[in-house]
Amino acid sequence: MCESLVPFSARIKHVFESAAPLPLVADTAADEGGRVPNTGADTVARERVRPPHTRSGPGAADLAAIAVGGGIGALARYLLSAAFPAGHGFPWAIFAVNVSGSFVLGLLMVYLLDVWPPRRFLRPFLAVGLVGGYTTFSTYAAGVMTLFTSGRPALANSYALTSILAALVAVWCGRKAARAAAALPARLRERGGDE
Repeated sequence: MCESLVPFSARIKHVFESAAPLPLVADTAADEGGRVPNTGADTVARERVRPPHTRSGPGAADLAAIAVGGGIGALARYLLSAAFPAGHGFPWAIFAVNVSGSFVLGLLMVYLLDVWPPRRFLRPFLAVGLVGGYTTFSTYAAGVMTLFTSGRPALANSYALTSILAALVAVWCGRKAARAAAALPARLRERGGDE
């Protein structure tokens, strides 16, 4: 029979009826060679044993830190792009946003991982939220396409290539600047290593 013709409730019922039952405390104890505790009653109260819940992924507080940082970063990007609109020329505002954001990310790579003591919300707030909201790949790609479609392929190619190269150089410079400013990071000193 075609699955789409089977009512949804029948499919759900089939899933629950075919699922294996959870093990019972008494069954588990007996299977492992243990004794079922004598409760003094003729029948043993049986509880279902559920596997412990394990957390995976960020919690609500982590997501809130990312959201607040992302909102601040996106607002800063918007204000810069509104103050310096691209028009039909080179999109300097988005270029500056992405390059400066890459520099800040280079700084944060050193400070968050090697210099500052670990703090639960600092990395999600700053690196993922603030810098992630501030920088933009979609506006960069839209700028490249706008330049291509407006008959300026040379400018589009130069914007595409210089943005990526400048961002990579900015990350490298940010890391070097942070290393120089921090001298020898505390965590590396504790590990006895150097860069």
